[in-house]
Amino acid sequence: MVYSKTIMTGRAIIMIIFFLNMSLINMTTAAASTVSIHKNETTGLLTWTAKDTGFSIELIQLIPDFIRAIYAKHNFPAEEVERAASYCIFGTILKNTSEQHLSYRVKDWSYRTKDGTVYSVKTKTEWLEEWKKAGILFSWTLLPDVGEFAVGDWQQGFTTIKLARESEFDLIYSWQLDGVTHTGVLKNLKCAPESLPGFE
Repeated sequence: MVYSKTIMTGRAIIMIIFFLNMSLINMTTAAASTVSIHKNETTGLLTWTAKDTGFSIELIQLIPDFIRAIYAKHNFPAEEVERAASYCIFGTILKNTSEQHLSYRVKDWSYRTKDGTVYSVKTKTEWLEEWKKAGILFSWTLLPDVGEFAVGDWQQGFTTIKLARESEFDLIYSWQLDGVTHTGVLKNLKCAPESLPGFE
């Protein structure tokens, strides 16, 4: 396998980073929500967490080699491994922090680039349709299109943004509490670099 040693070593490192980042947070305040930004001092990778009305969303930078390792391990064709790795991908954790029923739909989410252009976030269904055409039946890792959360429920998976390495953008997301729609914006998110200094 072309990706073997370097990528699998990188995978182990990033898996550790992924789970450590879930608990290490520095707090700052934004107008509509509480926004946390954590920088991992070893890797420089960033994690953003927004806590809003009954809902929290966490986005964790993932480098391309981590994505390559995941999909190569599941025997994706090399061209599909590289196509997935070309996206700006974040590990995403959603939580219902309310005492009500919560739901979300990724197709209602969008991202805004620095020139003001707004694009739809690619959904899991769109990825699976493309993968099926390539003969791939694997369906894990991606954030589900729709979530229905009871009190205390949570969900995780990859959010994929079609932007170049280290691009900056705003994520516009929404959720519903007992049928009432709420909207949030995470500003100045940044795609991960191509690689981590010292881990090439």
